[in-house]
Amino acid sequence: MQEQSLIEKLCSDFSTFAWGPHLLVLLLGGGLFFTLYSKFLPFRYFRHAIDVLRGKYDDPNDPGEINHYQALSAAIAATVGMGNISGVAVAISMGGPGAVFWMWMSALIGSATKFFTCTLAVMYRGKDSAGELQGGPMYVIMEGLGKKWKPLAVFFSIAGLFGASPMFQANQLTMGVKDIILEPMGMLSGNEMQDKFIIGFVLMLVVSTVIFGGLKQISNIAGKLVPFMIVLYAVLVGYIIIVNAGNVPAAFALIFTDAFTGEAALGGAVGSVIVMGAKRAAFSNEAGIGTAPMMHGAAKTDEPVREGLVAMLGPAIDTILVCTLTALTLIVTDTWQGQEDMNSMKGILLTAEAFGKAMPYGEYFLMLCVLTFSITTLFTFSYYGTKCLSFLIGARHKYLYNYLYAALIVTGAVFSLQAVIDLMDGMYAMMAIPTMVSALLLAPKVKAAAKDYFLRVSDDNRQQQEKVIS
Repeated sequence: MQEQSLIEKLCSDFSTFAWGPHLLVLLLGGGLFFTLYSKFLPFRYFRHAIDVLRGKYDDPNDPGEINHYQALSAAIAATVGMGNISGVAVAISMGGPGAVFWMWMSALIGSATKFFTCTLAVMYRGKDSAGELQGGPMYVIMEGLGKKWKPLAVFFSIAGLFGASPMFQANQLTMGVKDIILEPMGMLSGNEMQDKFIIGFVLMLVVSTVIFGGLKQISNIAGKLVPFMIVLYAVLVGYIIIVNAGNVPAAFALIFTDAFTGEAALGGAVGSVIVMGAKRAAFSNEAGIGTAPMMHGAAKTDEPVREGLVAMLGPAIDTILVCTLTALTLIVTDTWQGQEDMNSMKGILLTAEAFGKAMPYGEYFLMLCVLTFSITTLFTFSYYGTKCLSFLIGARHKYLYNYLYAALIVTGAVFSLQAVIDLMDGMYAMMAIPTMVSALLLAPKVKAAAKDYFLRVSDDNRQQQEKVIS
């Protein structure tokens, strides 16, 4: 027990240091810069981004491994996970409902961040040791900034080995299966650590059957599951909101007022609300962290701007939509209150309590969503780790990460929630530094490419209209 307390303290100190004012300035300030510098481009070309996603501009002969839809589906499969269900519960429990407002703000400017970072991921693709085309912040740094910046690329890859770990998903899925499904059925041994280990081990076996199949297998499965899981979750929460319709206006009012008062946050400070919202938004949509560029960098396209446009849709889906659904469920059912500290709050169980209050067997319906959300995230995160290891020690050794990944599933299952969240937050912060620094330095390249691309798109549209008229 003493050892676990020491681990928790080390992880907590690491997270606190990593998420200092410098990182908030880098992520939020950088995202605001991208938004203004691009003249609100993500919002002006939203419809064009949808056309690209629909496959209107797909060319099977373009370089890359997967199409635009598969790239976005796989990236969303990684982001729309437990961070959107239990992560929001963590944010509201510790930061109050006002944290949701700052999650929204982070997501809005995060759209511009994703546009820049994912455009760069295709613009500056490099080749791994096997000669295969790869994308991601490490390659952006090497190809865009030059080999003298290699230490920054190595730093990102090392942080990515742990930042893209499955520990949070495994922790919350194990907790949900244990407390919501197995305990009521009387199927636990009474030894909590043993029960967690067994659930984590079974989970590891299920995930391993997919992750060793590589990117195409992961993206195919994600492409099939992502629409289903989002629609299912939206229908369930829609029912809860309809049943509690009278509480919805007050819920939104509470989100907005608490965002600027901080009265519901632990410590009662607005700064705490902003930090918590930014942390959970980063964990939710990963804008500026560097994971999404690794996936979008594998897209089949020779137009970097197109992939940037597709990528910018991610924060709208996973944070503005899915996280808001979870937040409203917690607030309208009044479940979020009464959590005095992290040790009394268990993330997924809090959301399950809200579902159970709002509908018959609600916690079991939630578990169906949780299984889908967390499994797709577990599938996808392994790809990020293999890319990081491939960059560090060579492509032929990248498969070794899957063994570490499998072991971390079991580790995450038995660790405490606080230790897991603090460790992941800290590693995400480390990944964000090289991702944002390289994107800010190369921002003029993206702006020039976007200007050229949209001029060509306008000319093509004009020519098509002239043909129709003539």
